[in-house]
Amino acid sequence: MSEKQGQKRGNMSEKIIKTEYSEEMQKSYMNYSMSVITARAIPDARDGLKPVQRRVLYDMSELRLNHDKPHRKSARIVGDTMGKYHPHGDSSIYETLVVMSQIFKKGMPLVNGHGNFGSIEGDGAAAMRYTEARLEKFAEEVYLRDLDKTVDFIPNYDETEKEPEVLPVRVPNLLINGAEGIAVGMSTSIPSHNLGEVIDAVQAYIDNPDISICKLMEYLPGPDFPTGGIIANKSDLPSIYETGAGKIKLRGKIEVELGKRKADKDKLVITEIPYTMVGSGINKFLVDVADLVESKKLSDVVDISNQSNKEGIRIVLELRKDADVEKIRNILYKKTKLEDTYGVNMLAIADGRPETLNLKGILKNYLDFQYKNATRKYQTLLEKELEKKEIKEGLIKACDIIDMIIAVLRGSKNLKDAKNCLMTGDISNINFKVKGFEEDAKTLHFTEKQATAILEMRLYKLIGLEILQLEKEYKETLAKIAEYEKILSNRKFMDKVIKDDLDQIKKEYATPRRTLIEDGKEAVYDETAIPVSEVTFVMDRFGYCKILDKATYDRNKETIETENPYVVNCLNTDKICIFTNTGNLHQVKAQDIPGGKLRDKGTPIDNLSKFDGTREEIVYLCHAEGLKGRKFLFATKQALVKLVPGEEFETNNRTVAATKLPDDDMLLRVQLVNGQTDVVLQTSSGVFLRFLTEEIPEMKKNARGVRGIKLTQGEALEAVHLIGEDPVIYYKEKEVHLNRLKIGKRDGKGSKVRL
Repeated sequence: MSEKQGQKRGNMSEKIIKTEYSEEMQKSYMNYSMSVITARAIPDARDGLKPVQRRVLYDMSELRLNHDKPHRKSARIVGDTMGKYHPHGDSSIYETLVVMSQIFKKGMPLVNGHGNFGSIEGDGAAAMRYTEARLEKFAEEVYLRDLDKTVDFIPNYDETEKEPEVLPVRVPNLLINGAEGIAVGMSTSIPSHNLGEVIDAVQAYIDNPDISICKLMEYLPGPDFPTGGIIANKSDLPSIYETGAGKIKLRGKIEVELGKRKADKDKLVITEIPYTMVGSGINKFLVDVADLVESKKLSDVVDISNQSNKEGIRIVLELRKDADVEKIRNILYKKTKLEDTYGVNMLAIADGRPETLNLKGILKNYLDFQYKNATRKYQTLLEKELEKKEIKEGLIKACDIIDMIIAVLRGSKNLKDAKNCLMTGDISNINFKVKGFEEDAKTLHFTEKQATAILEMRLYKLIGLEILQLEKEYKETLAKIAEYEKILSNRKFMDKVIKDDLDQIKKEYATPRRTLIEDGKEAVYDETAIPVSEVTFVMDRFGYCKILDKATYDRNKETIETENPYVVNCLNTDKICIFTNTGNLHQVKAQDIPGGKLRDKGTPIDNLSKFDGTREEIVYLCHAEGLKGRKFLFATKQALVKLVPGEEFETNNRTVAATKLPDDDMLLRVQLVNGQTDVVLQTSSGVFLRFLTEEIPEMKKNARGVRGIKLTQGEALEAVHLIGEDPVIYYKEKEVHLNRLKIGKRDGKGSKVRL
């Protein structure tokens, strides 16, 4: 190795930093987490916007896409935003643009879209090359005005452009449009509110910063969702606004339309939906209602149709004569997403860190931001007016001594000499054409700005009317200076300015409340109130199942049991339990299984439960009542066995783990133990082991079990037999009398049966 190479390697080794791997990973992950939280997913408490939203609006402002200008292709907006400010992919930027234009997602849309921007039913927006957009007037006036006078600008990602740190939003956007975002280890979910009510609450808070949450709620009673609907837990709202977290119970609005003529059917019409149903929730609701009708739980509904259009939501349920409307209403609230929960977590970035804010915390952050903006704005305006005052004073004075000014200009060799004379009275380089102005010229002491304005003044300004106009503008400037100084010197005057501004915004943009707030009655639906009857569950070898009434089963018992491997007699209030080789237990309510005639094909069991026929096999099937008070033998392919009480499987969950399995094991058999005293385990190599059932321990469902037989390399358990008097099985077409096998010990090697 040369000396130069050795020196180079030495320099490289000096740059290597030795550190603990876990510490470096923890530090890097924390940096990544904070970056996602502060720069991607969580809105700023000041303007209520995420960085991508702020950048899209600012870019549209830079492109001059005002409300009174033509729309511009969305692809242009997205590309410009990505190239200048937000290099994180075009799909997220376009999705942000789309959401800010959707009236069913935003309380006050900020973007005016032209083209297909999606629908409330979950239809996606057209590709960005097909749609166009521009700013809404509300965004232009309330979110982007006075950008140059108020907020700080920071370098963009590559320091080639400047972007605003926040937008000078003049209303509490965090409340008005809400926010939703998922970061690393935390998320935010803030509901939207009514603009007019929020402004009233802000003004009340300005008047009394010590106002209580309950008093504020007299002005701001609760969220106002774009889809309307009903908030059904009014009494929980004070706690939510106090803590910044909680759950809101939302309901759709249902109206009754009575038939005008005898032939017309009465109708239940859903005119507003919960905000949580926006998107695919409407189609899911229609499917759920159809399933309830098919399962006879909504037997009084004869037809359902979605008649929604641009005018609003209209989902119509036609009813039978003398239908129980209140019962149907309760079923819809209880069994569908027409009643849903909206989780509130008012998390935002305050002072550079994520914080869960209550209602007063949000208003305080907003007002602190407004005071800062207003101070900067009026200081900027004051400086401009003071500059105007200085210039206008110079021009007025110049008009009074215009003859001398002209003499100075005529006697100057260049602009520099003339300006120097006006500012300092230096006449050494001035050759006066008309004598008599020398002494007066020495007294000139205009400022630099005044001298520049005088030199740039046009002759028509010397007209009498122009001089009067100049004096009028000077008085107006003095009035503005006095006004700005008053605002900056007294907090009360600044409060009045902010309140007057909010009044103007409310007058122009406020809309009526959409969401009704009440303490609604709990929706009550007792499924056990359905008349109990005996039914039969049948399922063929292809997994198609149905419910037959008892009379049909009794008449065709032999045919049914011959054609269907699974036949279970139960009550219509019972559940069907399916144990699978993956160790899962799937449950289906008998009421949820469609009834059918003897020759009907039925419904795939996969469609009624979480059972997956492509990767699971059924090892045992029974009804839930048949589990109670009984014990079941569980055996796996690795010969793990245990007894489990049926009460272990009492659950309301549709799918639970019925047993714990090693990664490379499968559940082989679940069998009811009903007085059998002996069990026989049969392996894949033809080894049988018989031992007493009492040797198998009783365990919880979450236990793995104990070894039932010692297996050799490549061997697996193949069958399990519980024997009574003299059972006979066939192994390789030969009879095996299990009762004649020698009784051994569990966990033994077993014996090879000679055939």
